[in-house]
Amino acid sequence: MPSLKEFRNRIASVKSTRKITSAMKMVAASKLRRAQMQAEQSQPYAKRMAAMLARLASNINIGAHLPVLIAGTGKADVHLLVVVTSDRGLCGGFNGSISRLARQKIRELRGEGKQVKLLCVGRKGRDALKREFADDIVHSFEGLGRKGLAFDEAAQVSQYILDLLDNGGFDVCTVLYNQFKSVIAQEPVAQQMIPLSVETPASEGAKEETPAETEEKSGPVAIYEFEPGEEEILASLLPRNLSVQIFRALLDSAAGEQAARMTAMDNATRNAGDMINSLTLRYNRARQAYITKELIEIISGAEAV
Repeated sequence: MPSLKEFRNRIASVKSTRKITSAMKMVAASKLRRAQMQAEQSQPYAKRMAAMLARLASNINIGAHLPVLIAGTGKADVHLLVVVTSDRGLCGGFNGSISRLARQKIRELRGEGKQVKLLCVGRKGRDALKREFADDIVHSFEGLGRKGLAFDEAAQVSQYILDLLDNGGFDVCTVLYNQFKSVIAQEPVAQQMIPLSVETPASEGAKEETPAETEEKSGPVAIYEFEPGEEEILASLLPRNLSVQIFRALLDSAAGEQAARMTAMDNATRNAGDMINSLTLRYNRARQAYITKELIEIISGAEAV
């Protein structure tokens, strides 16, 4: 059985750890408010821009005359996976879920005979994937959002992707990130960015349509006239849309990271409290045993005299 001093040292150590995890929980909670607000504010703009481009693309024929961002390269042999994680740990399974999704996508694509390249945004994702796919990592970004995430940082990532596309580095680009659902839920998703999908997914939490709304949507489709032409509009908006969608993914990932860290530190604080209670109980039992032993020795010595 450990000595009383060892028990006291362990209890003091766990108490110090509990203070640290409690402080980290409060810091993550304060950062979460701002990150969640930024993520929620970015979603309407990103969704409307994607919907507008989808409507614009649906009015023209996809062909070689269109920008490669929407028409594609005509092949799907090389896939670029943009893996968005955090630079720091202590946030539960936040980074591990994206790493598992990336490994799953890599194996699926390789099983189909595709070549895979990785662009890592965040140190944790790069460190996790380089153990197995070090030769497939073409570049990595670190320190984004360290002083507050800005659109310019997302533009740096998108510009690197565009430069790689211009040099024939890939055919299809997909972004893997944690979509912020709530404080306790972050969903790993894979969103194809290049070529742009003209189908607009249903909005999250959208209400069920009434028969009148369904009939109205199934009616004649309005014909749009564009000035300047559709090709010129797409050539201008598609690169910006790529930056906007990546910025949204980075904001969602930042909010999810703080939420996951707050939850993880809260669990760690509670576990530390439970461990302190258990160690205190064992300490009291050991102390009582030592006292009882000493009393027995004193009584035995007195009777011997």
